Amino acid sequence: MSWSKLKKNLESFLCPALKGRVEYRASSYRYLPDKAGTCYITVDKKNVLNMSDINTSIRWYQTELEIKNDSDIQIPINNEEIEAVRNESKGKVPEDRLQVIARSRRLSEHAKELLSAQSSLSKSNFIVVANKFLSTPIEESIESHDILLNILALVDRRVGKKRILNMTEKMKLKHPIVQYFYELRLSTL
Repeated sequence: MSWSKLKKNLESFLCPALKGRVEYRASSYRYLPDKAGTCYITVDKKNVLNMSDINTSIRWYQTELEIKNDSDIQIPINNEEIEAVRNESKGKVPEDRLQVIARSRRLSEHAKELLSAQSSLSKSNFIVVANKFLSTPIEESIESHDILLNILALVDRRVGKKRILNMTEKMKLKHPIVQYFYELRLSTL
């Protein structure tokens, strides 16, 4: 599919409040056939997400430790995770430490997922992901670990007000760029 047709399809799925505010852009290199060019998303004419640029205003994590030390990330811990730590330690760990250990484990898993999603985004081909988005159900895009699919789903008109409001807890575990687009969509409700 040509870029102009793909762009038109993507923009036809934008929620009405974001039409004209969110735009999909691409640059290509006519005389360098081995260079694929870049695609990026702008909000209010400001380049917000460039797939190849990690120096944007959105926080990009370089290491797992950065994610673990980020105070903005809130990880909910459930009783099963605490019970698993208790069983592994055979009751030798004090109760107050069980939560700390469970949270640390969960944070490590979350950090690995975030770094994996972030690295796949920088290597991804926007056109391939956009075509995948157009051909899969919206629920799959929302639940995906792919940052770009999450973003495209959040600005989609098929995701209603009730679903957006029910995503608050899930969004706390997503990458900052996904959280940015979630906040943008919330501001239009």
